[in-house]
Amino acid sequence: MNAQTPAPAAERAGTVALPEDLVDLDALLAAYTERHPDPADPAQRVSFGTSGHRGSSLRTSFNEDHIAAITQAIVEYRAAQGITGPLLIGRDTHALSGPAQDTALEVLLGNGVRTLVDSRGGYTPTPAVSHAILVLNAGRLGGAATDPAGPTEPAAAPDTAPAPAGSEAGVPAPGLADGIVITPSHNPPADGGFKYNPPHGGPADTDATDWIAARANELLADGLAGVRRVPAAEVEGHPALGTFDFLDRYVSDLPRVIDLDAIRAAGVRIGADPMGGASVGYWGEIGERHGLDLTVVNPQVDPRWPFMTLDWDGKIRMDCSSPHAMASLIGRMRPDGAAPAGAPRPDAAGAPAAGTPFDIATGNDADADRHGIVTPDGGLMNPNHFLSVAIDYLYRHRHGWPAGAGVGKTLVSSSMIDRVAAGLGRDLVEVPVGFKWFVPGLLDGTGVFGGEESAGASFVCLDGSPWSTDKDGILLCLLAAEIRAVTGKSPSEYYAELVARYGDPVYARVDAPATAEQKARLKRMSPADVTADTLAGEPITARMTEAPGNGAAIGGLKVTTENAWFAARPSGTEDVYKIYAESFVSAEHLAQVQAEAKAIVDAVIA
Repeated sequence: MNAQTPAPAAERAGTVALPEDLVDLDALLAAYTERHPDPADPAQRVSFGTSGHRGSSLRTSFNEDHIAAITQAIVEYRAAQGITGPLLIGRDTHALSGPAQDTALEVLLGNGVRTLVDSRGGYTPTPAVSHAILVLNAGRLGGAATDPAGPTEPAAAPDTAPAPAGSEAGVPAPGLADGIVITPSHNPPADGGFKYNPPHGGPADTDATDWIAARANELLADGLAGVRRVPAAEVEGHPALGTFDFLDRYVSDLPRVIDLDAIRAAGVRIGADPMGGASVGYWGEIGERHGLDLTVVNPQVDPRWPFMTLDWDGKIRMDCSSPHAMASLIGRMRPDGAAPAGAPRPDAAGAPAAGTPFDIATGNDADADRHGIVTPDGGLMNPNHFLSVAIDYLYRHRHGWPAGAGVGKTLVSSSMIDRVAAGLGRDLVEVPVGFKWFVPGLLDGTGVFGGEESAGASFVCLDGSPWSTDKDGILLCLLAAEIRAVTGKSPSEYYAELVARYGDPVYARVDAPATAEQKARLKRMSPADVTADTLAGEPITARMTEAPGNGAAIGGLKVTTENAWFAARPSGTEDVYKIYAESFVSAEHLAQVQAEAKAIVDAVIA
């Protein structure tokens, strides 16, 4: 069964945005330079979440001062860690991403950091940056021995970086490379985001981000006195500035991780919607270079996102797991192709006629680290459902993967994954929320797949070598096409078979009010605080405040029974805590689980 909507949908949810819904770009960009944060205001300080620092120039939480301070802090962090190779930088299509990259380049070059930008001057998906970092650091990270650069191009030697097709000459790289991705992911058009990926290619861990944020806030409090930067006019042509062809590298290496031959031979018709994001230039190249029947459904890029359908709360949000934000693509998969009025149609050049269904339709958010899968028979798949299908399929068909490799999932993902892993005879590796926890396994081959309930996942190459240690939405979309090609079933049909085998879970997330003090108590809860013996009529089998997969604190509580579970975690941005829950019994049983979960938590934090 599908997850329940977290809140009532706004009246215009799922309809195309109107002019009054669009951000004022002039005001947004002016605020980026004109507004200066107050270091004494917590809402205006640098704060790293699981996906970097995010905010908006209009709220004075993502402005030039923030980016200058964060970049200087990253420069100092990498120096302290002995990271001396090139820094790769990419950006998505959000309006604030361009000026943020300009600011970052001024600071990086002002500190003499060898910096590589996209050789095509285009947008760069998060997974393309992650993959590029692994390519440049191949053989030097202490993980899987196989070179992710592949047999057609040698890995980077310790003192030189390769010169990919279309880039400048070889770039000095005396040490390991790292990267910055400028993106707020699926957030609204007025937002900006800035995240750091160390040499392992994945999200920085908490130790790194805490250090970077603390140093950045020191710099803000000191009026940026410690920030070194070059004038904007000196960036172009600067001797420390080089290029990297992210697109060519990523697209060329795809046959190492996806069975593109099977997709091509089966003639799977793919409709890929970049949703106005950074994958817009990648999908067309993937189809052309690998001979796939692939249509870029909407190639438009406009930082106001006027072509988007509104999300559940009436906001523009590029959430490829939302049926409201994905309404245009879902409509195209119906026999009549009834997309919402005003939604863009495929471009005319070689595109199927309006209303022609694809075998698989896919969506990506603005930095393409998330995936949305739409099938003719099932519509938009619940992310937990597709993760379950992906795991079952991959572990049965990737014969080059290590036999003992476990299945990685976050503790708030569906327990259908637990049952699939047990059916495969694989160990379950359950970790806290945050993709950073999957990085070690994806690097050394002990965890060949990692997935989150929020439609983010990645996995290793056909031979078990690392591909991307950050979420890769493009990869998961192509996997959906491979599943269709190899099995002859849509991913939703495949999931129906899993339901017949393992049961039909009902999953939902709800929010409950909580003060800052109550949220702090929730984070400090211990298993002993749960005195109840049963949950919704079933004996409690486990009480957890640490993830069983790695022993890391989960920042909350999880309670399980044979056929249900709930997890409670405080929100990092709102005065609420989140209750994730699932039942393999019924929707009514789920409601009982949710009610008792709230009572259990409230009794402790009150």
